Amino acid sequence: MPSPPLLALHGVCKRFGVIEVLDDIELEIHAGQVVALLGDNGAGKSTLVKVISGVSPADKGSIEWEGRAVHIRRPHDARDLGIAAVYQDLALCGNLDVVGNLFLGQEIRRLGFLDEVEMERRTRGLLDRLTRGIPDLRAPVVSLSSGQRQTVAIARSLLGDPRVLLLDEPTAALGFEQTGEVLDLVDQLRDRGLGVLLISHNMGDIKALADRAAVLRLGRNNGFFDVNTSSQEQIISSITGATENVPRRTASQEAGW
Repeated sequence: MPSPPLLALHGVCKRFGVIEVLDDIELEIHAGQVVALLGDNGAGKSTLVKVISGVSPADKGSIEWEGRAVHIRRPHDARDLGIAAVYQDLALCGNLDVVGNLFLGQEIRRLGFLDEVEMERRTRGLLDRLTRGIPDLRAPVVSLSSGQRQTVAIARSLLGDPRVLLLDEPTAALGFEQTGEVLDLVDQLRDRGLGVLLISHNMGDIKALADRAAVLRLGRNNGFFDVNTSSQEQIISSITGATENVPRRTASQEAGW
């Protein structure tokens, strides 16, 4: 009997006023897998991430965590389950150093004072597991490269030991070398057993990294693919709508669950 997915969405809908942004969405994320979430601009990808992370809760549908029904109504609910998100804007404070950004809002205190030594120790331990590319933890984030900032944002999301990580366009503003560093980092997280939902427009990144792909079009599911066996043309056709009249399999059917 296969184990249930870490996270499963069934029939999820989201409205903003009279506009239905997400309609009857199905999605599964398993431990140790990278699921690419694809779609054109306005397909509903970022809204779906906000639904999962509790920033903008669903209006209808159900969410399951390891096979049991859960309610995600606010970011605190998602964090308690083990879901973390890194958004495209990163939400870093450029004037603060790396340590300050990692622990912003969740500072460690001792006898009423900030425990800078412990926060720096934990920051170094976390970053050493991810990268060797940030030698100065006290450098202001504004002085770091785009790839280093992305690493800091991902490291901050891992402080609570999440089991599902949501990444919204993590390589969008990066050069070739920095993109490779971030993709290597995501690969490490998969090897550590995390389930990763990766939003990206870069098909090269998807083919190199993702295990499965879920396509959204106009707020609805428009295909599920095994990235290793599906061609790039099949996936792009689903994104553009060329396959809209072709019967589509469910997420479970596509993965053989």
